[in-house]
Amino acid sequence: MKPARIALIGDRSPHVLAHSRIPDALRRAAGDHEVDVYWIASTDASRLTGLAGFDGIWVVPGSPYADRDGVLHAVTVARTAGVPFLGTCGGFQHALLEYARSVCGLDVEHAEEPLDPDAEPLIVALRCSLVGEEADVIVSPGTRAAQVLGAGRRVERFFCSYGLDDRFRARLEAAGLVFSAVDDEGTARMVELPGHPFFLGSLFQPELSSDPHWAHPLIHAFTDAALAGVRV
Repeated sequence: MKPARIALIGDRSPHVLAHSRIPDALRRAAGDHEVDVYWIASTDASRLTGLAGFDGIWVVPGSPYADRDGVLHAVTVARTAGVPFLGTCGGFQHALLEYARSVCGLDVEHAEEPLDPDAEPLIVALRCSLVGEEADVIVSPGTRAAQVLGAGRRVERFFCSYGLDDRFRARLEAAGLVFSAVDDEGTARMVELPGHPFFLGSLFQPELSSDPHWAHPLIHAFTDAALAGVRV
C-alpha cells in the first residue's frame, strides 16, 4: 500500500506544542502502514491546486492564522471533495466559520481577529479560558464521535480561549452539522458532518493527550480514514 498523504494546514511554529506532537501521533496511529506528512502554510493553501488529491487534511491549532482565507479554502476542499478532515482547536473554529459562511450564507466573523468589524462574531471568547486545561466533554450516542471515542463523559486536554457562540448552533444544525460533544453547560466541543467519509472537529487537542507510546483514538480514526482512501 502506498503511504497516506496527509496535509497539515497551518503556520508551523516551534512555539506551538501541538505542531511537534502531530506528525509523531499520526505515524503511531498508522501502525504498520506509512503516512507522509506535508506541512502547508496558510499562505500557500489557497494556491495549492492539488489539495483535493491528499488522503487527509488536518487543520492544526495556531489561530489566528497568517492567511485565514487559505485555511477556509482547505476546509472547503475537504468538505466538498470528500477528503477525510480533522480540525482541532483553531481547526474546529474555522470549520464552523467555513460552514456558516459557505453553506448557511451567514456574514460572520472570528472575534479573535475580526477582519470585518461589521460582521457578527460566530467564534467568541470562552467564558473561562481553557488554555492548558483539562475538562470534561460529553459525547452524544449515535454519532461518529461516539463510534470513535465512546458515548458519555470523558476528559480531554484543551489549549484555547475561543469557541462557538451557541446562538448560532440551531442554524448550523438545520443546515446539516451535528454537534456530537458538549461540555456540562451544553456548549459545543465537537462537530461532525454526516454523509462525509470523515469530517470531525474538536475544540480540544487530541495531539496533546498523545505520547510516544499512544495516539488518541480521534487521531487513529482520522488516520484510518486517510489510509482507507489510499489506492493499492
